[in-house]
Amino acid sequence: MSKPILMDFYADWCGPCKMQTPVIEALEKDFHDKVVFKKVNVDEESELSSQKGIFVVPTLVLEKNGMELRKWIGVTSKDELTKALNEALK
Repeated sequence: MSKPILMDFYADWCGPCKMQTPVIEALEKDFHDKVVFKKVNVDEESELSSQKGIFVVPTLVLEKNGMELRKWIGVTSKDELTKALNEALK
């Protein structure tokens, strides 16, 4: 079984994205060996952003086995993300 992937779609110019970054960094420490974390700059990866239907940043997408489990738009709390990651690991 593959690891869950949490993709963080962001832009360098995005203020809320800068608020989301410390949350993602904390999660990376907590789940470093269980979850794959990917940062996706929407300005540099517009094709992938379009494929995933990203229109607002920050947007977080949780996938497992190639299927989207959850998507969050806007700054999301560590508690909410932790709960979702733990669910994805079951």
